[in-house]
Amino acid sequence: MDDTRRTVEAVWRIEGARITASVAKMTGDLGLAEDVTQEALVEALGSWLRDGVPHNPGAWLTAVAKRRAIDTWRRRERLDERYAAIARALDEASDDDWQPIDDDVLRLVFTACHPALSRESQVALTLRVVAGLSTDEIARMLLTSVPTVQARITRAKKALAAARVPFATPDPTQWRERLGAVLGVVYLVFTEGYAATAGERWVRPDLADEAIRLGRVVVGLLPREPEVWALVALMEFQRSRFAARVDGAGSPVLLADQDRSRWDHGQIRRAVAALQRADAVARARRTGRGAYALQAAIAQCHAVAPSVAETDWARIVTLYEVLGRVAPNPVVELNRAVAVSMAQGPAEALEIVDALAESDALRGSHLVPSVRGELLAQLGRVDEARSELLTAAALTANAAQARVLREKTEALGRDG
Repeated sequence: MDDTRRTVEAVWRIEGARITASVAKMTGDLGLAEDVTQEALVEALGSWLRDGVPHNPGAWLTAVAKRRAIDTWRRRERLDERYAAIARALDEASDDDWQPIDDDVLRLVFTACHPALSRESQVALTLRVVAGLSTDEIARMLLTSVPTVQARITRAKKALAAARVPFATPDPTQWRERLGAVLGVVYLVFTEGYAATAGERWVRPDLADEAIRLGRVVVGLLPREPEVWALVALMEFQRSRFAARVDGAGSPVLLADQDRSRWDHGQIRRAVAALQRADAVARARRTGRGAYALQAAIAQCHAVAPSVAETDWARIVTLYEVLGRVAPNPVVELNRAVAVSMAQGPAEALEIVDALAESDALRGSHLVPSVRGELLAQLGRVDEARSELLTAAALTANAAQARVLREKTEALGRDG
């Protein structure tokens, strides 16, 4: 049973967004598509345990979900010619016929980011139906509670149904009004791939690559939007380091310890080109760098530096200061503190982190105690550092990250 469950979960991680998108395209109802897809996953647990995993599990789940949708229509007495045609085609289809259209996933993102929804609901729904994340994972990413996430998703489905929102890519005149939400969700998906909030794996390349693919599709739709190019650049810069971010056992490798020869320098060159394109488009529109462009510029400083010691930390501090004004965020301020520690020393950085801790802006997150523990260790305040690192280890739900934090604590004990 455990092996079957893991197989179902793996298929859902890889194919979930496309399955939901395919069903939503057929039904025109995102809420129904998500519900019947979840029912198909439950059916797979029993069927695959009994009969084995099918040749094409994604096609199997899609077919089951579509049949569930048809059953729902039948119960609602909404059987019409469209249903009959779909049902005949479904009965005649084979596993090998299932080839989801790539753009269906983007339609799914645009639908979930409809203006009828609040920004919070847009993000929660898209992370659920596009990224296939659990409500626990979404809650950790958004620094909120599971019931809050569940309520947002439920409200979003009801709002889409009430507004009769079609499952379709909006008219080009409507793209820009949804662009901020779309880019935000794409980057959140990438972030979960870059540093998983839970589980045993530190990085999830499948999610990161899907986010980059979506970003490139959006670039094709809106090539004159600088922040679209900038987001692609940012993700490419960060993705280029994946091979060096974990060791052979899958444990995290910190930036200072990474073998930079393992970074994907071809991907770094693509990122540089994308950032240059973002800057060129911004100049043509007579605008400055936006939040994604500033983050990409920070990532570029890391990507082109020969080592941590030779990194232009002063420039990174300046970029974070500008980013903090353009898009104020406690995580940005925490990252600025890390850069300040490298450029000016841990004492100045600790003042920034202490102010964040007092504000409770990141309450419940492991981020503040992990950075604070590092800074206290650098200042020789070993007992305090050990306490902060243990607190951070207890707060993170990612097993690999917790292991690294505990190892740091043990190292401090040996040094002491």
